[in-house]
Amino acid sequence: MGLFLLLSLLLLPSRLQAGSSAECDLSTNCGIKQPDHLSALKGGSVRIPFSFYHEWELAKKPRVSVALRRTHFHGEVIYNSTLPSIHKDYKNRISLELSEAQSSGSLTISNLQEKDGNMYFCRIQVETLRCGKKVVQALNGTKLTITRALTTTTPAPTTAAPTSGVSEGNRSFVPSPMGVGPVLIMTVADIVLKTAILGLILYLRWKRSTG
Repeated sequence: MGLFLLLSLLLLPSRLQAGSSAECDLSTNCGIKQPDHLSALKGGSVRIPFSFYHEWELAKKPRVSVALRRTHFHGEVIYNSTLPSIHKDYKNRISLELSEAQSSGSLTISNLQEKDGNMYFCRIQVETLRCGKKVVQALNGTKLTITRALTTTTPAPTTAAPTSGVSEGNRSFVPSPMGVGPVLIMTVADIVLKTAILGLILYLRWKRSTG
């Protein structure tokens, strides 16, 4: 009887510890939701929203820390609100907005560059009442695509001196204002020359017939 009581007392703390461990093993009921894909213009800004859900009982004044990883699930941390720490590639370009309940918020990246096109994963650390600090991270992350702004150019208007002419098909004939006189003179000279030659021929024929 005494041995049984002793064994019960020895096992009691481990049972309580097991119960506490079971209470803290609620990782299957927690997670982070964030969009799968976002697109933004180069030089602009993008807002990555997130929401956090769990079943832990939080501390009276829970301290929530938000971090952001890039490239893949275990990629480097480029932002951490606790330190605070910002990667040199994002210096002065990342800001955090957190709701009053600390269960949702957004991370904004401004002055976007082409190299910012990447995968981004939100990670949250929260202080619980009985389970200490717990960390949850998004599994799929957000794919950010950077696009260039579309630029439209309007051709400069062209001016040309007004001309008059006759259009035939795709060709246009424009008479030269200085070309009418020479053409008319050449036509008259040609008629005079042909008349003189014809007269000379008739004269020779007549003289031969009379001779």
